[in-house]
This record gives sequence, C-alpha cells and structure tokens, in this order.
Amino acid sequence: MPLVPKLKQVPSDFDFEKILPEWKMNRNTQELSRVFEFKDFRDAFEFMGLCANLAEELNHHPDWSNAWNMVSVRLSTHSIKSLTELDITMACAMDQFSLEVKG
Repeated sequence: MPLVPKLKQVPSDFDFEKILPEWKMNRNTQELSRVFEFKDFRDAFEFMGLCANLAEELNHHPDWSNAWNMVSVRLSTHSIKSLTELDITMACAMDQFSLEVKG
C-alpha cells in the first residue's frame, strides 16, 4: 500500500533558495524544476530508477525527460495546482539520490 502524506500546501514564506538551492521555483506555474547531469546514461537511468520507486511509494510522480546523461525534472501537485509537501519531499529525495549515484 502506498505511503501517501496529506496534500499540505507549501507555506508562502518557504525558503526555496535555502532548502532547495539547485531548484528553480516558478511562482506563476507553481512548479519546481531542475536538470540533473550525470557521468553517463547508465547513471542517469539508475537515478531515474531510484526516483521512480519513491514516486510509486508516495503516489506522486514527476514530469521528467531524459537525454543521455541528463534528466530534466518538473515537480508540482497538479490536483491542487500548487506546490505541496510531496513536491518538497520528492525534490529533497532526488537531490540525495543524485549524490548517491554520483558517489
């Protein structure tokens, strides 16, 4: 059974630059975005696998694309057209997964 936290909207005073310095916040579209770059396709795919497993657990899936060693990611909670704690959780986990893969 998926672990699904409540959809709690991110507070307006959330410090994205401090907590998620590598991510860009678009207030108009309520999206976080980041491009991850890896050594090669294999590392990019390993990263995507780790993220996919967490996305299934959370039932919260990123909008993403992959081109060889790069993975472009956009996060938002479409059901409420806003950023939620799920997006922050996913972004923080993706940052950690990236570090693990890059070793």
